[in-house]
Amino acid sequence: MTDGMMDTQYLSQDKYESLKKEMMELKNDKIPVIAKRIDDARQMGDLSENAEYHSARDEMAWAQTRVKELENILRNYQVLSNQDNTRGGVVTIGSKVLVKSNKIEKEFTIVGAQEAEPLIGKISNESPLGRAFLGAKAGDEVDVNTPAGVQVYKILEVK
Repeated sequence: MTDGMMDTQYLSQDKYESLKKEMMELKNDKIPVIAKRIDDARQMGDLSENAEYHSARDEMAWAQTRVKELENILRNYQVLSNQDNTRGGVVTIGSKVLVKSNKIEKEFTIVGAQEAEPLIGKISNESPLGRAFLGAKAGDEVDVNTPAGVQVYKILEVK
């Protein structure tokens, strides 16, 4: 992560609700259960060879780290509305973009980093491809630096 702990996190309403629910489940359900497991394991005596104790401590560390991560995301987020992606045909976060490169057409949806799933066409606004598309319009050609070299994408449609 960059110095950008304060960078805006762009989320769909569904993703926002999902992250909020995950944080509440961790705080209200999972962490108290793990704390009880740690306490119960302590009661058993010798902690140096107590696998349950070490397992529970590792799980607690993960849960607390995840809560902090979620708090950072939810402290500085912006929920995308359906209107955000139709600003005058310009590619923005939330836009669906039909592009052509090397005679192959592909459709991408530009999403916030938390929702990126490149295998199904959801690319992050922070990825090289996502950054290159932002601000482009139908008819534009954008150059994207990839490991295989510069790829040229023609924007066919912005939805």
